Amino acid sequence: MNSNSTLATGSPAPQNSELIPGPQSQLIELALSEDAVTADLTARATIGASTRGGARITAKAEGVLSGTMIASEVFSRVNPDIQCRWQTNDGAHLQAGQVIAKLTGPLHALLAAERTALNFLQHLSGIATATYAYVEAVKDLSCHIVDTRKTTPGMRDLEKQAVRHGGGENHRMDLQSGMLIKENHIKASGSITDAVHACYALQTQLQSEAWIEVECETMDEVREAIAVCPDIILLDNMSLNEVREARALVPTSILLEASGNITLANARDYAKTGVNRIAIGAVTHSAPALDLSMRVEAVDQAV
Repeated sequence: MNSNSTLATGSPAPQNSELIPGPQSQLIELALSEDAVTADLTARATIGASTRGGARITAKAEGVLSGTMIASEVFSRVNPDIQCRWQTNDGAHLQAGQVIAKLTGPLHALLAAERTALNFLQHLSGIATATYAYVEAVKDLSCHIVDTRKTTPGMRDLEKQAVRHGGGENHRMDLQSGMLIKENHIKASGSITDAVHACYALQTQLQSEAWIEVECETMDEVREAIAVCPDIILLDNMSLNEVREARALVPTSILLEASGNITLANARDYAKTGVNRIAIGAVTHSAPALDLSMRVEAVDQAV
């Protein structure tokens, strides 16, 4: 942000800075900079520099809340005099019309921070809401909903946290969190057998506890994977009948995961096959934003 711009909205002094990891802190700065929050011409024209006010953030649709900490940090970065009082917590189920937060502070700063804060809040709450829908679809079955690495660049930690707020679980956080053998690794190694043996060798060399997972696209690949005993077998883009067949073959000592072409409409059917978990990339890469809004409720007085 440019501290020499015409409309200064306060020096960065976040209330929650000690809780915000470095990458997220940089993400906030980038988001505020691209919105030029210190040079809000509309606020400069319409709001006195000393005017204070109050506002409320309200849910306009049902959903699950996520992103309160980073939204608080946005407001605080714009002006440390902004007070943000959350009326509920991350993971809470929201009803349309429910007040989520009450804010007071310099009015021009509140409005300058509004869009950036809501962008984070709506996006992350959308992920939590989408995840919850999948979790609800399989809630009485022995199947877990997990995410993937199909996340927005720079926002992985936040998006995976939102998945947890929605009741889901996280798959690999990054490439060092586990060894997932996909079709390109199999091609490079020569076979599933060779790829798994290579991963076990690296595991021993590094004295690592990283798990080994094999992605299988055919039943022949499933059979080959079973023979070399990875920790997890991933059934990629398989039909329900193929998944049922694989479940009958794969011993319970190997965790069985399904992914690909699984939607909210058929997730329960896949869960009923007996797979241990279903990986859904859509909860992070395609979740619609939850509709939230911020409205000024008072000027020169607290809400």
